[in-house]
Amino acid sequence: MSANSKTILKIDASARKEGSMTRELADELVARLVEARPEDKVITRDVAAGLPFLDEAWIGANFTDAAERSDEQKQKLALSDTLIEELRSADVLVIGVPIYNFGVPATLKAWIDHIARARETFRYSEAGPVGLLEGKKAYVIVASGGTKAGSEIDFATGYIKHVLGFVGITDVTLIAADQLMENAADKRAAALGQVREVAAAA
Repeated sequence: MSANSKTILKIDASARKEGSMTRELADELVARLVEARPEDKVITRDVAAGLPFLDEAWIGANFTDAAERSDEQKQKLALSDTLIEELRSADVLVIGVPIYNFGVPATLKAWIDHIARARETFRYSEAGPVGLLEGKKAYVIVASGGTKAGSEIDFATGYIKHVLGFVGITDVTLIAADQLMENAADKRAAALGQVREVAAAA
């Protein structure tokens, strides 16, 4: 990698490996970004297979001072540490968010729980929480069958944007292929057009 190269972190969350709109659009966006900057590095994290949910032992380890953690506690946080390091090292995020039952998939929520850690990706100040991952660009690719992105029944896009902002990532572009049950071909074409536009402007 050159001194000017960037790292792209692609997060896939769709349970579908084939025929997934978020996977297709995310792959297309990453391909176009890399085509423009071949020296960039791509990290792919597919959370669809599932991540362990937080439990009492994880919380206990997280709230133990790093210098005082036992080997068992360090191991308990090892995956979370890896996910945070992937996020910290990335300059660009491409996150595929299929809307399941009006919200994000449970597997993506698990990823969020692992990366949203005080003293690692945010800190508390007298003025409130402060994100520690500033200076990154995020593309959030949303797909839904019937839920309109940004509507009162969409509890996914606003949540993702809030979480990203909470950890310091405020430069977020939303690409939506929503309400695919109505006219999938036209919605796909429109979303692909938006992917091309944002990639050309990157």
